[in-house]
Amino acid sequence: MDSYWLDFLGLLVRWLHLIAGIAWIGSSFYFIWLDRSLEPPAPGSENAKKGVGGELWAVHGGGFYNPQKYLVAPAALPEKLHWFMWEAYTTWLTGTGLLILVYWLKAGTMMVDQNVAVISAGQAVGLGAGCLVVAWAVYDRLCKSPLGKNDALLGVVVFTLLTALSWALTRFLGGRAAFIETGACIGTIMAANVFFVIIPGQRRMVDAMRAGQAPNPLDGKRGKQRSVHNNYFTLPVLFIMISHHYAATYSHAANWAVLALLCAAGVLIRHFFNLRHKGIYAWHYPAAAAVMLGIVGWWTMPRLAPLPPVQGEVNFARVRSIIGQRCVMCHSPAPTFPGITVPQAGVLLHTPADILQNSQRLYQQVVVTRIMPLGNATQITDEERAVIAAWMKAGAKPE
Repeated sequence: MDSYWLDFLGLLVRWLHLIAGIAWIGSSFYFIWLDRSLEPPAPGSENAKKGVGGELWAVHGGGFYNPQKYLVAPAALPEKLHWFMWEAYTTWLTGTGLLILVYWLKAGTMMVDQNVAVISAGQAVGLGAGCLVVAWAVYDRLCKSPLGKNDALLGVVVFTLLTALSWALTRFLGGRAAFIETGACIGTIMAANVFFVIIPGQRRMVDAMRAGQAPNPLDGKRGKQRSVHNNYFTLPVLFIMISHHYAATYSHAANWAVLALLCAAGVLIRHFFNLRHKGIYAWHYPAAAAVMLGIVGWWTMPRLAPLPPVQGEVNFARVRSIIGQRCVMCHSPAPTFPGITVPQAGVLLHTPADILQNSQRLYQQVVVTRIMPLGNATQITDEERAVIAAWMKAGAKPE
């Protein structure tokens, strides 16, 4: 019963994580669009005199809206001021909760892959937790350094370091966990930007105005920079959130490079839309992204690795015996493998009918990508993979 409630808690946390993420990313997209779509008021106009730097008119949901942005701040603060921070905090808290529930508490199965590195579950968790702290510390220091004044160069350096982090993680963790940990590091940077830079800067500006002082424009400038960084992080993070559904990416021999290409494509696509908000249609950016995605598609296309010749007769009874030894402990209504409480991905393999129904999926995961068993925790052999491949080639017959 305890394991059931743990899984049910995971369901609720995942749902909340998705809801909060939609709210956070949606507001990021909206405010970047808004900021880049503003038109300066006419010189000498009432809005220009009161410090409005840009405005626009919009229609939505049957109503008209007239947002305005001040160069620094209005002459007097309104009584009610809306803040945008809890979307970010909730997304990070629920994401970290999922990381703990799904990966850290089951690190022996979900993070450790003895074919990658011989480490303990505790070491895997320690590595993952340490990376969250180090990633933020290095990124924040770079932003505060002289390099932080050159946005383009800073972006290249940050992207290169995150790629290096991904490469390092794939040297110690299973590909699936390495991807998720990379995403967790980026998500931590994004949430920390809000918690340590954007919101404190906004509070200092508000406090200064309430004290009758002029706000420091540097607070607004720093907050804007970090907000734009978060905007460019969104598409890579969204891919990583769903990457566990696509074994061809994280199981690839050069999985870190595959991830780098996908993230670079996401950044270029986001940049295209950010420029388009200003009326600039730089089609070479999505074109370059399309080339990168095409390379990923070709590179990760299934290529059956050489398998040893099969000795003896290949029949369903032999295949079922292999599945019973190597797969059923995780893919049954009541899994017996330590740390697994529900059938993985909802796939059942405990009856002949289930095996036949999932035969194609079994072939892809066990023979083509070889991502299953996860981390080869049940130590399936190449000879056994070859038997499953031969059975599939012969038509996956139930006899």
